[in-house]
Parts: sequence; structure tokens; C-alpha cells
Amino acid sequence: MLESGAVKRRGRGRPRLRPQRVAGDKGYSSRTVRRYLRRRGIGAVIPRRADEPPQRAFDRAAYRERNRIERLINRLKQNRAIATRYDKLAVAYHAMLTFACILIWL
Repeated sequence: MLESGAVKRRGRGRPRLRPQRVAGDKGYSSRTVRRYLRRRGIGAVIPRRADEPPQRAFDRAAYRERNRIERLINRLKQNRAIATRYDKLAVAYHAMLTFACILIWL
């Protein structure tokens, strides 16, 4: 997924091919993943597992933002049509997703 992901720019221009930082949970905390990110110049916001050496610096604020997104996705998936994707057309699925977002917002 990291190889194919492109990050949209705010203004005009072609998308960047790598993000500034990647956030993940402890399941992605491995030497291989961290080495890959370091080689590409991508910051890792991944907490260390208990069996790994302690981390020098960890951006808790960025990790909290990741948690907010996870909670939003979990709230959206409470809607059965979104969780199972019954709709065949992407337009219909997008409409249901928009409707669920509006219900959460209200």
C-alpha cells in the first residue's frame, strides 16, 4: 500500500508520491517497516511494542489524530449498509456514506 499511495496537494500540481508521516498501531511496529519508512524519508508515528527497545521521540498528538479517525470509521460502520457494502454502484455507496456522515454530524 505504501508503494502505490499518492498524497494530494492542497493547490494545483501533481500528487506527491509519499506522505510526510505514516501513523499506525503497534501491529505495524517492526524493524522492516521502520527501515522502509526511514529509507524513503517518511516519519513513523507508530508506538513501540513492549518487547522492543524504547522509542526516542513519539508524537502523541499525531497518534491521537489517528485514533480520532479510527473512532469515526467505527461509528460509520455501525451502519450495516456501509460495513457490508451492499450497493453495487460506487455512487450509491458514496450517497449512503454521505448520509451516515450527516447523521453523525447532526
